[in-house]
Amino acid sequence: MVELTGGPKRVRLVAGADLAYRSDGGLAWAAVVLLTMPDGRLVESASAAGPLRFPYVPGYLSFREGPLLRAAFGRLRARPDLCLFDGQGLAHPRRFGLACHLGVLLDLPSVGCAKSLLVGEYEEPGPDRGDWSPLRLDGRRVGAVVRTREGVKPIFVSPGHRIGISQSVRWVLACSRFRVPEPIRLAEQLVNRLRSSPLGGRGNEVRGRRQYVPGRISR
Repeated sequence: MVELTGGPKRVRLVAGADLAYRSDGGLAWAAVVLLTMPDGRLVESASAAGPLRFPYVPGYLSFREGPLLRAAFGRLRARPDLCLFDGQGLAHPRRFGLACHLGVLLDLPSVGCAKSLLVGEYEEPGPDRGDWSPLRLDGRRVGAVVRTREGVKPIFVSPGHRIGISQSVRWVLACSRFRVPEPIRLAEQLVNRLRSSPLGGRGNEVRGRRQYVPGRISR
């Protein structure tokens, strides 16, 4: 059952997850990166690749992407204190987006961080980093519209599991240097590299201790 209150009092390791598709949509790559807090050092990453067994159905993204994301999380050696997903959490037509689904299956505090609105209504937040406004669906708060960097479009943050809205906003801001939280941004870079690599389609694991270099993953 989804829990949408509280949140981790301390985050030592934060995971970011993302998934990329082959141009024909038949194959996908999932990646998870693990960063330390508060210094943002990359300590581990893992990936999985394979065919997509579930068709594209609006609102059922977690059934399509979830199996590969779970496989990638299963290859991590360390257990994250918090997971950030490129997708929705509570801000979903059935109040059960990707971050909710994976958060429950992994039994980890999880937050959805979407680049675009799926459902709900909101007022534009202020222009400064840290400004945010409530995201409401049918009159109830389901998330927040957060300005993670001055002068850029906000992102849509919603709790997934074992965390509330205010704590979701707090930790997303703590993880953000650019518009997208750093763990998700690095996971996106990794899946894009795997997709373009001749070896990427084998679903090989990419993990291990590495030096963190801002803006890229070093080898």
